[in-house]
Amino acid sequence: MIVGLTGGIVGGKSTVASMFKDLGAKIVDADKLGHSVILPHRPAWKKIVNLFGKDILLNDLTVDREKLGKTVFTNQTPLKKLNEITHPEIIKKIKKEIDLVKNTTNNQGKILIIDAALIYEAKIDRLMDKIVVVYIDEDEQIKRLIKRNNLSKDEALQRIKSQMPMKEKAEMADYVIDNSSSLDETKKQVEKIWQSLVSQN
Repeated sequence: MIVGLTGGIVGGKSTVASMFKDLGAKIVDADKLGHSVILPHRPAWKKIVNLFGKDILLNDLTVDREKLGKTVFTNQTPLKKLNEITHPEIIKKIKKEIDLVKNTTNNQGKILIIDAALIYEAKIDRLMDKIVVVYIDEDEQIKRLIKRNNLSKDEALQRIKSQMPMKEKAEMADYVIDNSSSLDETKKQVEKIWQSLVSQN
C-alpha cells in the first residue's frame, strides 16, 4: 500500500513519519530527494543557477537553501519557476521508489509512506492509495516557523501562504492527525491510523 503523508510547513510531518517508521512502515522522504536533485551539476542545479545566478551558491557550489528561500518566498513567480524545475525531478524519484517497492516480492504486505509537503500541490496524490494529513492551526504554525527559522511574522506568513491551506488538505485527506497538543496524543492517533492501514493492506 502506498500512503502519502503531508501537511504544512513545521506541522510535525517528520515526527509523524518517524512514528510510522517505528511501527514498521518504509518511509520515502521527499525532502531528502529534493536535496539530492539540486546537488552540484545535476540538471535541476544547472537550471537553478541559470535562473537565480551564481550568487545563490555557497563556496562548495551547493545551493544556499536559506538564501534561495528568502528569494522565492517573497514572490510567487520565482517560487513557481523553482517548483517547475524541481518538482518533475522529485516526482521521477518518488515514482522510482514506488516501482521498486511494487516490483520487489518481499515487499508484499508492506506499507510505503511518501513523506512529502507538496503531495496535492504537485498533483501526485493520484499515485497514493491513502493520504494522511498532519494538521496544526495557522497560529501555531506561525509561532513554530518564527521560532525555527528565525523569521518575522510577515516572512512566516509568506511561507505558509506559498502552500495550499491546511484546511483544504485536511478536507481532501483519508486521515487527519491533529498535531497541536502533546506527542503522546499524536502517537495515539498514529497508532490508530496504522491499525486501520494494516487491516486494509
